[in-house]
Amino acid sequence: MSHLISIEPLTKEAFAPFGSVIEADPVSARFINGGNTERFHGLAVADAVGEGARVIINIFRGQARAFPYRLAMMERHPLGSQSFSPLDDRPWLAVVAEDEGGRPGRPRVFLASGRQGVNYGRNVWHHPLMAVDAASDFLVVDRDGPDNNLEEFFYEEPFVILDPLSKESTR
Repeated sequence: MSHLISIEPLTKEAFAPFGSVIEADPVSARFINGGNTERFHGLAVADAVGEGARVIINIFRGQARAFPYRLAMMERHPLGSQSFSPLDDRPWLAVVAEDEGGRPGRPRVFLASGRQGVNYGRNVWHHPLMAVDAASDFLVVDRDGPDNNLEEFFYEEPFVILDPLSKESTR
């Protein structure tokens, strides 16, 4: 048996319990470099704890998932936040769940535009990178260092995500 989950649009308010949405926000804008550059300041804060920890910047290339997708696992990083910012201007999915006694609850699925990134807070349950319609590159900021910074959980019954680009899958 599996459970169908709907896809929500990615907004700062809806995503706030899980971290930050990273997108050009006029509220945070300021001009720098003699007025030639618009800086969207302080959109998210990287978090890394533990002796020897450091924040690193990576590029991940995610292969497109096949839909309907059977979501059977979630992960979290207890020692650092993790951000994903698309580089290819393609839609993608951010999948998160609230913690319920040390395990993820029912997943929530957010459809992000190719101009929206997210910063998952430390210890937030989320699904690994989920590109939608083509292989896509993402700028990823996360923690590097000693100690185990990965916890995985496998659901007994999977959740099903329909094709996020079809009209039936969004509310």
